[in-house]
Amino acid sequence: MAEPASTSEGSPPPAGVPLSVETDLLDLVRFDAAGLIPAVVQDAVGLTVLTVAYMNRESLQRTIDTGRTWFWSRSRAELWPKGETSGDRQYVREIRLGCEGNSLVVLVDQHGQGACHTGSWSCFDRRLAVGPGVPTDR
Repeated sequence: MAEPASTSEGSPPPAGVPLSVETDLLDLVRFDAAGLIPAVVQDAVGLTVLTVAYMNRESLQRTIDTGRTWFWSRSRAELWPKGETSGDRQYVREIRLGCEGNSLVVLVDQHGQGACHTGSWSCFDRRLAVGPGVPTDR
């Protein structure tokens, strides 16, 4: 694991704060056949979707225990704490469980340049298509 990046003052970044857990809901988390659950990560203030990643049981527990996001890398087949290499950390405010128990929304305070490995604030900076939404009557 890489050395933690320093803040602009040269001191190490702040640690996260462990989360309070609704244990009855934690029992309802449904991981898929590969042991993973998708996690939609959103900025807690603006609600911008920052990224979509995957968690396994251990990364979810580490996220709860540390108050910082941990994910399972499907390509590298390893756990990784967001920002350990880049310094672009996510401090968790809340984790929400989807109605069927098979997806998560993680509300975070994003620190650093952004959530995307490209250096963008969000992994969803490219607009693929647009439309009017609800059509108006003519």
